[in-house]
Amino acid sequence: MSGRTRLALCATAATLMASGALLPLVDTSGWLVQAAILLALQSGVGALARRVPLARPVTVAVQALVTLLLLTLVFAREQAIAGVIPSPEVFQHFSTLLEAGGDDVGRYAIPAPLTDGIRLMVVGGVLVVGLVVDALAVTFRTAAPAGLPLLALYSVAAGLSGDGAGWLWFLLAAAGYLLLLLAEGRDRLSQWGRVFGGSGQAPGRVSAGLDSDGGAIAPVRTGRRIGAVALGIALVVPLALPALDGGLLDGSDGPGGGDGGGGGTISAVNPLVALQDSLNQPEDREVISYRTNAKNTQDLYLRIVSLDKFDGTTWRTTVRDISDVPSRLPDPPGLSPEVRRTEIQTNISADDRYAQNWLPMPYPASQVRIEGRWRYEPVGRALVGDRGQTTRGAQYSVNSLVVEPTAEQLASAPAPRSDLAREFTKVPGSLPSVVASTARDVTEGSANDYERAVKLQDWFSSEGGFTYNTQVRAGSGPSAIARFLDQKEGFCVHFSFAMASMARTLGIPARVAVGFTPGSAQSNGTMSVGLRDAHAWPELYFEGVGWTRFEPTPNRGSVPEYTRPDTPSEDSDSSAVPEPSASTAPSPTPSQSQDCPRDLQQQGGCTSAMPQLAGGSDDEGPPLGWIVGGTLLALIVLVVPSLPMLWRARVRAVRLGSGGRTEADAVARTLAAWEEVTDTAWDHGIAPDESQTPRKAAARIVRVGGLGTGPAESVHRVAAAVEQVLYAPRPQPAPGLGDDVRRLRDGLRASVSRTTRLRATVAPRSAARVVWAASDRWATLRGRWSQWAIRRWEALRRPARQGG
Repeated sequence: MSGRTRLALCATAATLMASGALLPLVDTSGWLVQAAILLALQSGVGALARRVPLARPVTVAVQALVTLLLLTLVFAREQAIAGVIPSPEVFQHFSTLLEAGGDDVGRYAIPAPLTDGIRLMVVGGVLVVGLVVDALAVTFRTAAPAGLPLLALYSVAAGLSGDGAGWLWFLLAAAGYLLLLLAEGRDRLSQWGRVFGGSGQAPGRVSAGLDSDGGAIAPVRTGRRIGAVALGIALVVPLALPALDGGLLDGSDGPGGGDGGGGGTISAVNPLVALQDSLNQPEDREVISYRTNAKNTQDLYLRIVSLDKFDGTTWRTTVRDISDVPSRLPDPPGLSPEVRRTEIQTNISADDRYAQNWLPMPYPASQVRIEGRWRYEPVGRALVGDRGQTTRGAQYSVNSLVVEPTAEQLASAPAPRSDLAREFTKVPGSLPSVVASTARDVTEGSANDYERAVKLQDWFSSEGGFTYNTQVRAGSGPSAIARFLDQKEGFCVHFSFAMASMARTLGIPARVAVGFTPGSAQSNGTMSVGLRDAHAWPELYFEGVGWTRFEPTPNRGSVPEYTRPDTPSEDSDSSAVPEPSASTAPSPTPSQSQDCPRDLQQQGGCTSAMPQLAGGSDDEGPPLGWIVGGTLLALIVLVVPSLPMLWRARVRAVRLGSGGRTEADAVARTLAAWEEVTDTAWDHGIAPDESQTPRKAAARIVRVGGLGTGPAESVHRVAAAVEQVLYAPRPQPAPGLGDDVRRLRDGLRASVSRTTRLRATVAPRSAARVVWAASDRWATLRGRWSQWAIRRWEALRRPARQGG
């Protein structure tokens, strides 16, 4: 067996060994057999291509093409031409399967059923990793970097499963990687012939590298020792670092910073990423029940955590100091003695299937009695589990304040403290201007911040024409809020995020709270909180009252009394029997107006409503793990074909970016714009001609591309700017070059066929410049290496000649 064949077999084996870490994620293992067969075919094609021989990039391209054909045959043969040749319908089917797989990983607990979407994600992910490993280790003969895709495959699987057998899969993946390294070392040593050193050879024995019994064994033993030492370092060193909780095999989790002493910090991830995937549960399930002596429960929201850091893309929890839970919590910040308050007691029981790090409780809590390892975060007045502590089966008692401000007290609230206002009114520069302008329009004529807050609430909940819909795509990026304001359709995340952002643009301190609405009353006098009672709402700060709840989401929760035009008297409801909240009465069928956060699904249907901590995960797995893992696997399948498109977009952004004001900057920026013109034309089928002047090249682009008046003028303006900076005594920057290039691109896209437009976007011809640049770089490096080797050889031979 040749060295390359042995190396290819080891690469395939290493990929399969690392893929074993995916087995706990699904309830059947048949997919691994299928993946092994397809991986063997992929590896065999690579072996045949290398035997031809083909150029290395061509070998990888052939393997990638065969991988696509195999996936088409297995997953989309009904949409393919002759059952194997991909058609546009095949890629559409793949997209549908991946989207369905993303929904499935968000819907099912581990182990999930092997649906078609999940099967495509795991099998396709294994094939992509196998292709990368084979290309690095066998085609390009560099096995060491092949550990990165293997590590990525194991890390995704281990991060999702979170079970106690994770160490076994790690050892299996590590063994596969070491096997690959040893095979490469054996192949390299075999090319050197006899290895001198160590004990002598037996008479008549011909040394062939590792086939000898002598010194060739030493490098193999050394390689094994190095691998063992590296593996040991990876496992042991983290244990000695004070900043880490444990080694790679450590099963302990915990967001807190220690075993119970004061101090430490926490860092919570965004708990509402892809929340819409979890909103339409077929079955509502109780996660919390409680009994309270409150006279009215319609405002008794169970608050979990507040999101107070807004980066323009989403709201997150700021990293905060945490401490031991005090026997009695300090008074809420900003609450004046003049504001009416009543202390109530609530006894809460969490279901055994509900496990998460943050403790749901009424706000503001004044005293918490609970067993276990819990820490206190004073700014958000939240309790967070330490080192794996969760709410699973917890029973605890909370004393809290029912704060009842009047409209007059809120309207006459003085300006907040400068430090608090500075922190909680921050808005990023990337926030679209329409958010602030809409906030000003809605609140026009308001006399104070209270009136502005009420107008914002009423605009969202009733007057602005908004619709509650859990099927709306959440979107991401700075434009998500602007898109929601335009479409006027979303769920609680959209409403709370948008109102809090708009309040900040008006100078009102704001944050977003996440938790549960009060739930529904039961016949035994308790309140039942289900999956669909999960909710998000904005909190605005008023000096003298403190953080105050508002309810902008239509048909969800209850509108606070202090925001209603006609506030009832204080004795309007003296019933001691708990009452259900306005929108949480049980219904025979699931309602789209009820929320269930993603983490509630992860633990066997829905068992966690809130974020896990970035510093660790509880014994039920990491936060939003299935969604993140599924997305990563989908990205692995798509990333290789997307590289030319991503490179082209990056180059375009750099070329058309802002430049300096000097003459040199003007020259560089103008020439970059011209390069973008030629490459854009090339992508749309007009190959560049370096022999022509810019003016003639522009005329050719206009003629061949069939451009209209506007795009044609844009091309000629860029060409004239190039001639000016190249030949004028003093180069001057030409304004609007970026806009001219964009008009050219729009004109070319309008004049070509749909197929040409698709190719220009997905597989731009100008991406060949990357290959050319890499080839030139390689030729340069090879020339330098050759020169160095020649000089080194001459230096070694010179003393020998002198001594002779």
